[in-house]
Amino acid sequence: MTAATVLDDLAASVARDGFAFLRARRMAALLGPMADWDAFAASWDDLCLDAYMADGGRYRRRRHACFAAPAEGPIRRLAHRPHFQAIDYNPLNGGRDRWFEPVREEIGAGEILAAILSACRRLFDCLTTAASWLIETHQFRIEARAGEAGRPTPEGMHRDGVDHVLVLLVSRRNIQSGETTIHDLQGRLLGSFTLTDPLDAAWVEDARVFHGVTPVEPVDPALPAYRDVLVVTFRRDAALEQDAPPRS
Repeated sequence: MTAATVLDDLAASVARDGFAFLRARRMAALLGPMADWDAFAASWDDLCLDAYMADGGRYRRRRHACFAAPAEGPIRRLAHRPHFQAIDYNPLNGGRDRWFEPVREEIGAGEILAAILSACRRLFDCLTTAASWLIETHQFRIEARAGEAGRPTPEGMHRDGVDHVLVLLVSRRNIQSGETTIHDLQGRLLGSFTLTDPLDAAWVEDARVFHGVTPVEPVDPALPAYRDVLVVTFRRDAALEQDAPPRS
């Protein structure tokens, strides 16, 4: 199985259905060698509490970074900036700038994230003509405790207000559920998938489908329980040539 074969199959699936689920073995073939995976995954142990949760929840930790992928030239990290979503896309937490702690420099500049962003760019360039891409990366840890389920998507079934989304599982410890579901714009269920192994991935064409994830609960309430994912979004943004602040 070659990276080119996986990319071609993935592009065909997303173009046809508006989404695709990719098991870890095929995702690994797409990304190539990942010698620093353990250090990459360990960085989720250093995420910061999300203080913007309108539901009062304290179950989500995260870090955030933005990158630019111009039509010509390498992907580059942008100066740290807030994450913004319109209320139409995120009625729970949207409508304001949210400043999260930045992705650590060694993670943002590392080979693992570079391989992931490169794979995204190759796929999304196949699917969408764009002058340039604004990329946002989010490290999420959703924690579950006795009597308090963790909610990966507290806003419910939603779109992100971007062009394309990757959700990549990094780690899953002592939890149950966390099923990803995909619905069309009329609310009909199109597919479901549970990310269970590191590198399991869900790819979403945001304008065409809604996505959401069911709450996670601990298997053993006496032990730590969490779901670690990397979410990557790509949005067309010609203003990136001037490094303009992003708005959804």
